[in-house]
Amino acid sequence: MKKILLNAAKIKAELERSELGDVFDTKLPGYHIRIGKQSVSFRLTYRNKAGKQQVITIGRLGVLTPEQAREQATIMLGAVALGQDPQQEKKAEKEQAALLQQQTVGYFLKHHYCTYQSRKKSGSQTIQMIEKHFERWLNLPMQSIGRSQVESWQLSKEAEGLAHDTIQRVYGALKTMFNYAVKRAVLSENPLKHIGLEKPPASFEDEEDASDSRRYLSEDETAALLDALERYQQQRRTARANSRAHGKAHLPDLSHVEFVDHVKPWLLLMYYTGFRPGDLFGLRWEQIDFQTGTITKVIEKTAHHQGNNRSFPLSSKAVVILTALHAQHGKPAKGLVFPSPVTGKRMDKKAMQKPWAKIRELAGLPDNLNLYTLRHNFASQLIAKGADLLTVTKLMAHTNIQTTIKHYGHLVQNKAKEYLDFL
Repeated sequence: MKKILLNAAKIKAELERSELGDVFDTKLPGYHIRIGKQSVSFRLTYRNKAGKQQVITIGRLGVLTPEQAREQATIMLGAVALGQDPQQEKKAEKEQAALLQQQTVGYFLKHHYCTYQSRKKSGSQTIQMIEKHFERWLNLPMQSIGRSQVESWQLSKEAEGLAHDTIQRVYGALKTMFNYAVKRAVLSENPLKHIGLEKPPASFEDEEDASDSRRYLSEDETAALLDALERYQQQRRTARANSRAHGKAHLPDLSHVEFVDHVKPWLLLMYYTGFRPGDLFGLRWEQIDFQTGTITKVIEKTAHHQGNNRSFPLSSKAVVILTALHAQHGKPAKGLVFPSPVTGKRMDKKAMQKPWAKIRELAGLPDNLNLYTLRHNFASQLIAKGADLLTVTKLMAHTNIQTTIKHYGHLVQNKAKEYLDFL
């Protein structure tokens, strides 16, 4: 048994001899190095309380210095003196690490949940949804997911512009997978069991359900709105002309374009289609048929239980707006109709808050008049022109006629009174 004082200089000299094997320390019993063909490792030989000789690898030379390895060996020998077995503890740690690996979101999804979901009609979609929306969690142990992670995840999805209903559906899919992990005894309990999502932040999407927002525009308010859109455009044209005249000639000339930006066509389309903001933000050119004057798309608010395309006829005024906007953008075959002017991607769900406030100010409309007034005005005008509730239900993309009756049924009753007055 070869022995030297294991320090950097002595080990270097030993390596220069190119002899493979174990070299023990003259100072600390059992502490030694093993010189291999590819590397040198620090090791410790000891006997456990049963008297059986054990060898444990402390680390590799280059990762640890001889002094650091000696210090760890000393600690291990102290544990042996107390009846502990470092080798068994290391083995248990490896087993625990392997178990934790099996309990990661990604491992369980790939090796267990995929098989389970493959028996279901929409199983592959569920797997893809979890992989897409929880990509950052795939390497995390399922048991480590807690409230702080869920809150951060929800905030990130809201920042991406996902509707709250969609976020709930995706989160529900993950909780269901965790429940299956409990059933398979991979988890002792579901760590998400008592963790719910926070209520969505106040936004235009919430305004649809506000009782005081279901009103329509008067004739004067409609005229003021349309005039404000023109004045907004003129202000933008004037501001751009001034910028171009004072050192910013590289900016596009707005004096001869139909729309100075997305604000006027976006608001007019909501006025003439009654679409929800999310459906306008997500509207794509390939969903518009200019020949038939229709839009065919999945309605975002109800996509989780009505995922089929729905077709909506367009008024002639809506077609004129879209045709002009299409031509202004070079008649693209696909892509977002209203991309972000900054990123080119989908606009944030709050992107129309400031523009709407500006238009409302120019029109002299009440400060509490929310954007959804345009949608409700659309329904109200349909009924005023004699449309039946089934037609209104279809054009408003309501899931059932009861929703239409609940919010607009009173207008039909008022119309019926007018008909009676003709008798």
